[in-house]
Amino acid sequence: MAGYVATAVRTKTAAAGRPRHITESGLVRGILITIALLFLGFLLILPLVSIFVEAFRKGWEVYEAALVEADAAAAIRLTLTVAAIAVPLNLVFGVAAAWAITKFRFKGKNLLITLIDLPFAVSPVISGLIFVLLFGAKGWFGPWLQENDIKIIFALPGIVLATIFVTFPFVARELLPVMQAQGTLEEEAAVTLGAKGWRIFWKVTLPNIKWGLLYGVILCNARAMGEFGAVSVVSGHIRGATNTMPLHIQILYNEYNFAGSFAMASLLVLLAVVTLAVKSIIEWKHGQQRPEEE
Repeated sequence: MAGYVATAVRTKTAAAGRPRHITESGLVRGILITIALLFLGFLLILPLVSIFVEAFRKGWEVYEAALVEADAAAAIRLTLTVAAIAVPLNLVFGVAAAWAITKFRFKGKNLLITLIDLPFAVSPVISGLIFVLLFGAKGWFGPWLQENDIKIIFALPGIVLATIFVTFPFVARELLPVMQAQGTLEEEAAVTLGAKGWRIFWKVTLPNIKWGLLYGVILCNARAMGEFGAVSVVSGHIRGATNTMPLHIQILYNEYNFAGSFAMASLLVLLAVVTLAVKSIIEWKHGQQRPEEE
């Protein structure tokens, strides 16, 4: 009898733990799926396909020439350089901010969370103007910068600063829910065993947040490479010097160089697709590991 009761309790508990799926008629499901597919088809898939069609319309030789052209190559190098600088800095900030918010109690915590979300609310163009007002020729620090021959606006430092501002919420925002769910019990247990700050981070905290960290870095990198508004304000649109890939695409399109603009756009799309592929692989591996951990 006791065994029967225990079995019934386990069965009921397992049933309660299983998600309940909403059942709808076949007509309703078909309509919802059709709406989603049409929306994605017209607003996402069709534009992406058209980019590659236009990019290869004149053949592979024209496509390759558009990408190896001097200004295009400079734009590609600059985009990768900016991402290589901005993403690690945002990684450091995101980990530090998420760790401080989730592991410690201090005044101004809610204000810090609000400030992290600020780039989501502020237009990228406005964020670019902020740096012009600070470091431009007539900005707050402009005269001092000119006296010391330091160039920020219309140069690499300004582009990096604008990109960092626009992208710094991504890593922190991915880590916050992960670290909040994790809590502080494991860190407290490590302290009782004699572990110190950095050892706790490397041995306890980092393994628990690694998937969220990688996901945030991927999103941050994708946004950094595709940023247009803020970079457009601080770059000066100097061909071969301060034009990133999005800016170079705009210039070529305005000059009616459609083959070159679509070729560069297709490369940017490919980078985005690779980013999404890496994200999907990380999510799949994370999903494979979770049952083993449980």
